[in-house]
Amino acid sequence: MKRVRAVTVTILFLLLGAGVLAYARQEPQDQKKPEKQEPQRPKPEPQHQQSQQEGHAQQDQQRQQQQQREQQNRQQQLEHQQQQNQQQERAQQEKQRQQNQQQQQERAQQQREQQNRQQQLEHQQQQNQQQERAQQEKQRQQNQQQQQAQQQRELQNRQQQQNQQQRVAQQQQQTQRNQAQEAHQQQLNRQQQERATHQWQQQQQQHQQQERLSQQRQQQLIQQQQQRLTQYRQRLDDQQRRLQYQAATLQQQRRMAQYRFQEEYVQRLREQDRRLREERHDYNNDPYFYTAPIYRYNRGGAYYETNQYGADLLRQAVNNGYQEGFRAGVADRQDGWRPDYQQSYAYEDATYGFSGYYVDPEDYRYYFREGFSRGYQDGYNDRYEYGYNSNGSFGVLGNVLSLILNLQSLR
Repeated sequence: MKRVRAVTVTILFLLLGAGVLAYARQEPQDQKKPEKQEPQRPKPEPQHQQSQQEGHAQQDQQRQQQQQREQQNRQQQLEHQQQQNQQQERAQQEKQRQQNQQQQQERAQQQREQQNRQQQLEHQQQQNQQQERAQQEKQRQQNQQQQQAQQQRELQNRQQQQNQQQRVAQQQQQTQRNQAQEAHQQQLNRQQQERATHQWQQQQQQHQQQERLSQQRQQQLIQQQQQRLTQYRQRLDDQQRRLQYQAATLQQQRRMAQYRFQEEYVQRLREQDRRLREERHDYNNDPYFYTAPIYRYNRGGAYYETNQYGADLLRQAVNNGYQEGFRAGVADRQDGWRPDYQQSYAYEDATYGFSGYYVDPEDYRYYFREGFSRGYQDGYNDRYEYGYNSNGSFGVLGNVLSLILNLQSLR
């Protein structure tokens, strides 16, 4: 700012000096011009020369006054310019002061912001440290829990191994007992079968000696049988829709062993249905339709009569039910499913092994389910309490079969 002021003052002095020099050059020229014209004028009189000199003196005085006024004006202009310069300088200084103050404020603001950032950074570092310590503590607790869980698993594994060893030993003992019981039971069954065969032979001899049923009664039995067969075949068709729903349910529950058992059961039903549809039964030569009843049995509080052929089919119903129930129980045990034989499709259907002849379908289904429930319990519990397995052939024990059927001889 001082440099600008000095330059301004210098320029003003140069302008002032140039004006004075120009004026000094003009004044000698004005004095020389009268001198050139004097020879042409007549010489004045002395008085006239004195007046002329006074006029020149007055003009010189006026020029001096004019120069003084111009100098005063220039001086005033210079002072005015100096005042303006001073004002500009003060304004510039004020502006510079404001800028400095603003810069100081900005630096102060920057310092405060830097302090705030530093504080935030320190606070963040503290939080990070706290989080890190918390994470370390959490990791330590997790490690401790994992160690405890690992120890617990090892302890459980040891216990499971011990339990497994105990179960294996118990199973071996149970297997030995079962084998002994099965051998004993098979011997009893053979004896019962021999007695039943002998009894049946005696009954057959008696049947041969008995009179045949009347032709009218025989026709009634044939018509009744044909109606039963028609109803039974209709029911087989209706069961197909139920089968699809049951299969989808087993797949959703991931009971694959039960699903495989059901598929095998259904396949056997289809083969059975195919044989029934292809069969052409000779009713007139079937001894069931002209043999008189020799047994009666009670189902649901009502008594029914049947001959030897119907009784044999009821026995077969119990054995077929036991066999299918045993397989269903094994499947649920393999799937780890809770025991519930009534939810099985085979229990609901209860028609496997039924040809549609000799007994009412509901009678067959009733005794099939009686055998199924006992076979399911044996299969699920891996035992033979109600039946036996002889080379893959399942059957109900003789005493159990007698209690289930409770056949009473009519003669």
